[in-house]
Amino acid sequence: MHVGVADHLGWAVVVAVDLDGRVVARRRVELVEPGQPVAPVHHLGGAHAMHADGPPPDDDALAAVIGRVRASAVLATGAALDGLADELGRVEALALRRTPPGFPADVATMRRVPFESRADPVMYRSVLADVARARGWGVTTYDARTVQGQAAALLGLTGPEAIADMRERLGPPWSADHRMAYAAAVIAAGPGARSAASASPGRS
Repeated sequence: MHVGVADHLGWAVVVAVDLDGRVVARRRVELVEPGQPVAPVHHLGGAHAMHADGPPPDDDALAAVIGRVRASAVLATGAALDGLADELGRVEALALRRTPPGFPADVATMRRVPFESRADPVMYRSVLADVARARGWGVTTYDARTVQGQAAALLGLTGPEAIADMRERLGPPWSADHRMAYAAAVIAAGPGARSAASASPGRS
């Protein structure tokens, strides 16, 4: 099985496909434990007053919060991926949205514009990659702007709109996140993904 991920702050939509490109599972998973700030850099350490409920933490204090959230994300993400593996069996690869190259790692830089709006998603993708590799899964990346067109071409479909039309066969949910995660999983599965015409309605 190959799994595509459309991530958000603290949660993600995942879609799993077999080597024929058939959907075998789709669900929302939690990437951090309840009670943790889902966007520590953007909400707590960023430059936007709309998110502030007091003085911003200094770099050391913010680094401590980030470390706590990341540790929580490792636990929650591990539980989510283990649950997926229990259902699917062997997972070959996890497909993640591509991270900008050379993204800064020091807190003082991350909390500055334009990095502060991207730092938290980068953290979640890093955790997803680390947790997947720790379980022996491969990790691939995709470009969110082009992945649906690439998947449609691989499947012999007429274009990205054909992936949207799969909702008629699969039934809900089939949101933009599901379509992106599905396309990413198809690309990860590679040339063996032949046709989605008989896709099964795995859901949760």
